Amino acid sequence: MSRRFHGDAVTGVSDQEAASVLLSAALIEIRYLSRRARRENEGASPADDLQRIWFLSDLCHNLPGVTRPPVWQPSRKNAPLSSRERAMQERPMSWTWNTAGPEGRAWIIEQLDGADCPWTPPPPLPNASKGPPELSLRKRLGFPLRWPVQAPEGRQPLPAEARVLKAVDTETVCALFEEARRLRSVAGKDGSWLYAHLDQHGTHYLVPDPPGYYWPGNSNGRGGTIDWWQCAALLCMQDGEQVAGSIRVLPQTFTPLPSTLSRSRQRRLIHLARATERDTRAWRLDHESDCGPHSCGFLPERPLQERPTS
Repeated sequence: MSRRFHGDAVTGVSDQEAASVLLSAALIEIRYLSRRARRENEGASPADDLQRIWFLSDLCHNLPGVTRPPVWQPSRKNAPLSSRERAMQERPMSWTWNTAGPEGRAWIIEQLDGADCPWTPPPPLPNASKGPPELSLRKRLGFPLRWPVQAPEGRQPLPAEARVLKAVDTETVCALFEEARRLRSVAGKDGSWLYAHLDQHGTHYLVPDPPGYYWPGNSNGRGGTIDWWQCAALLCMQDGEQVAGSIRVLPQTFTPLPSTLSRSRQRRLIHLARATERDTRAWRLDHESDCGPHSCGFLPERPLQERPTS
């Protein structure tokens, strides 16, 4: 079988066809592993069988979506697709292949070779590039005049108090992250790390821009509804780079923050925040090897294995 994928130079079966073959192979092997007769006749360990079933299920659980990939829609209405989303739109097997690990990749190749299905693996997923993103002239000028944050289909728009972008200083943005931590809405966020690595004299920007699944009124998974505003953040780090972030802010906390920017500049900054792919996690990973009291002034916690035990 020889086919051309999306008209480029990749030949062989498509990602959709490869996913179908892999799903069939995984289900056949899981059926075989689950048979009691195999354990009785071959002396196989039930624990080993369960581990193998888990491995196959974990590797293939996203493949049904690959066999008939939906048209990619941004999680925020009118927001651009990221470079990673564009890569996964072009090669739907990108996520499965790039997260499979050596054992998973070997299994994928073995199954496709055994089924006589030549297939070219997708390239690595792109990393977010440093530097400010390119905006169109219209977006740099703050057009269109309509507020960029639009409600999902069938949902009520955000209230007027939420259709504002706020400029805040480092003390304020760290206090907001601390409040979110107390509310247990940003589990694992290290406030001391953030404070040490933000530009202490920088300006940061926050705007309610919830993705559809965090739209106010949706279920919060605990029997209630979402009563916070998921804010996009544009943070200025100590080296001057602006990176993206996200934080849940209560309406009663966000509303009193002063609004000092013109509407056109607010719209331009929303477009900039949405187009910025580098986030605090990527910045932290790049900075990790240099992080310390002699470089940035921050004293990282010792690794868990080096901490004293009680």
